[in-house]
Amino acid sequence: MKWAGKESAASAPETGGWRHEPASAIEKTRRIGGSGPVASASAVFQGRRRRAADTPGSGFISSPGAAMEKGPEADATLRRPPPGLVLGLLVGLLAAAMLLGATFGSVAISPIALAEMTLNHLHVSHFGVTWRPQDEVILFDLRLPRVVGAALVGLALATAGTLFQGLLRNPLADPYIIGTSGGASLGAVVGILISTPLNVLGFGIVPLAAFAGALGATALVYQLARVGGRTPVVTLLLAGFAVSAILDYAVSFLLILNDRLQLNLPRVYSWLLGGVTVNEWSQLAVVGPAILVAAVAANSLGRSLNAFSLGEDAADRLGIAVERDKLLIVVVGSLLTGLAVTISGLIAFAGLVVPHVMRLLTGPDHRLLLPAAALAGASFLIVADLLARTILSPSELPVGILTAFLGGPYFLYLLRKSRREYRL
Repeated sequence: MKWAGKESAASAPETGGWRHEPASAIEKTRRIGGSGPVASASAVFQGRRRRAADTPGSGFISSPGAAMEKGPEADATLRRPPPGLVLGLLVGLLAAAMLLGATFGSVAISPIALAEMTLNHLHVSHFGVTWRPQDEVILFDLRLPRVVGAALVGLALATAGTLFQGLLRNPLADPYIIGTSGGASLGAVVGILISTPLNVLGFGIVPLAAFAGALGATALVYQLARVGGRTPVVTLLLAGFAVSAILDYAVSFLLILNDRLQLNLPRVYSWLLGGVTVNEWSQLAVVGPAILVAAVAANSLGRSLNAFSLGEDAADRLGIAVERDKLLIVVVGSLLTGLAVTISGLIAFAGLVVPHVMRLLTGPDHRLLLPAAALAGASFLIVADLLARTILSPSELPVGILTAFLGGPYFLYLLRKSRREYRL
């Protein structure tokens, strides 16, 4: 709405001197994605960006004419690839990453032999055996489960990071921001300390305890953040920070206090630094469907995240069930993170960097950003795991070290940028 002059106010209906924007916002709503209050939120969001173009130095462009005035660099910024093209390229990138991950390692397998072994294994054809028997064991029992596991972990962390960045409206948010990492770490250390020969659906005591610790810590943070039936974003962030710090120091206390843990320090640090540890297809049969179902549920929350970008008060006025959708985002994001932790430990920065890179390509619309981040996260972690397996072959680096080297500098860039521009 804009304040009308005296003449406009005199001719306007009884609206207190305010006149509404033209009804063309309805057409904007249809182009942005349907009708209803959430689509209107997207229309308002796009309208804000369009109006910002008139502000000198804003960096936004409202029209091709404005782009021409601002120069070719601004015109390049204006144009983003079509959504279908972006998703298609990301699917192709994921297929290429999986092929690379299955082909290379401490023992290289040619792509032709890989294709023939796969077709024989699926009983599609019957090629003559031209490879060593151990190559087939390496491919199907060791390498493919790990590649698929890396894809699932990357998908889960990138999706969870996108959810939490959208909910908290904080560019530095990642999947572990509300206490998940501290709870998972404490659970894993307690599991190593107990060392009970337990096996549930292919999972031992350590991943099971880490999963329980991650969800338990998130539930604790959410309850601590509740104030008068609401969950303020700032309170959620502060509670997550406090709980994570307490649980991290509890892990350090146990490491100092217990001799058994000191003898198992390499195992503890291997888990804390992160690495895809899928030993059986049965583990993927449990984790895989759960991650995919949670990812589908996350994509259904894209419209609510678009509304949250306008602020909680605006989202509430647009008809969004703010507290309900907040709870759903926290539950889905924490479930994705907890499931990823069971087969990878703590892998840093994957859930922070990938959503930001995809936001540059797709824009802020979470209905496109969520699937794009999921596909890119899967490809990113497959490549990171491949590098971890091959850089110091036959030894392996923890995947978390590589993702930290890649994501750390980008995190510092965001930190510097947010200090100037970001307001919570």
